[in-house]
Amino acid sequence: MSLTAADVDRFEAARPRLEAIAYRLLGSAVEAEDAVQETFLRWQAADVGRVEVPEAWLTKVLANLCLNQLASARARRETYVGRWLPEPLFAGDPMLGPADTAEQRESVSYAVLTLMERLSPSERAVYVLREAFDYPHREIAGILDITEAASQQIFHRAKKHVADGRARTEIDEAATRRIVEEFLAAAASGRIEPLLRLLTEDAVAIGDGGGKIPARVKAFEGAVAVATFLRGLFKPAAAKRALVGGSPEVHVRTANGDPALVAVVDGRVVGVMCLEITAGGIAAFRSQFNPAKLERATARWAAGDHGEPVIAGL
Repeated sequence: MSLTAADVDRFEAARPRLEAIAYRLLGSAVEAEDAVQETFLRWQAADVGRVEVPEAWLTKVLANLCLNQLASARARRETYVGRWLPEPLFAGDPMLGPADTAEQRESVSYAVLTLMERLSPSERAVYVLREAFDYPHREIAGILDITEAASQQIFHRAKKHVADGRARTEIDEAATRRIVEEFLAAAASGRIEPLLRLLTEDAVAIGDGGGKIPARVKAFEGAVAVATFLRGLFKPAAAKRALVGGSPEVHVRTANGDPALVAVVDGRVVGVMCLEITAGGIAAFRSQFNPAKLERATARWAAGDHGEPVIAGL
C-alpha cells in the first residue's frame, strides 16, 4: 500500500525515537538502523488509515523485530571471536536518545549496555521502555503482549540484575576531567605505580576486537593486572602501528555519557576506550577495537571538529 506524504512524515518524526530504542535494545547502531528500516517497510505495507495510535503501532513492530533479533544474536555471540561489547556512540549522536534524567543517561552508558547483555530479551525490552523512555507499564504490556502485572515484575527483576552488577557513584564533571588527565599522565609515564593509585582494587579491562584486532578473551581483573596491561597498551610499538595502519593519535571525547579515549589514524577511528569512573577511582576500561563497530564513529569523527590530540602518536 502506498503511503501519503503525511504518512511518511509521521514515520520520519518517529524515526529518532525508534532508533534510540533499537540501539539500547541491540547495542549496535547498524542493527538498530536495519530494525528501523524494516519497521518502515511494515508501515508501508500496513493499512495505516486504520492505525489509531501510530506511535504505539510503530513501537510495537520495532520492539518485536528487536526481540527476534536479540534471540538470534545470542546464538551468534556464542561463536563471536573474543568478548562482545556494544558499539560506542559519541556525544551528540541522535541515536543516544533522551538524556534528561539520570536514568536515561545511565541506560545508554557503556557499562549498562554491557550489563544488559545478561538480561533475557523480554527483560531488556521492558527495562529500556520503562527506564529510558518512561513508558507506563500499561503501554509496555500492550507493546509486548504481556499483562501489566507481568511488565512490573519483569522490570523490577531486570533493574535488580543491572543494579547487582553495577556500583556507581555519580561524580561531578570537574572531578571526572581531573581523573582523566591524571590517568593520561600516568599511562604516558610508563610506570605502574601512578596507574595503581587511580584504579579501584577490583578494576577490570575488557576489549572487543571481533577477531580482526587481537584482544584477550578473558578480562584483566584487579588493579595490578589492569595497570600492567595499560602500561603496555600505551607504550609505542611498531607492531601496534602495523596492526592499525599507522601511528594512532589519542583524543579525549565523551562516548555513551562516559569519558573516552579515541585512537585515530589518518581520520579513521581505530579504537574507543570508555572509562567507568566512580568515587573510588577508575573501575573499568571497555575498549572497542572491532573495525565493523567503529564505522559510525569514524563518520561522525570526520564531520566534527576534534582539535589537538592529547597523545600525538603511539
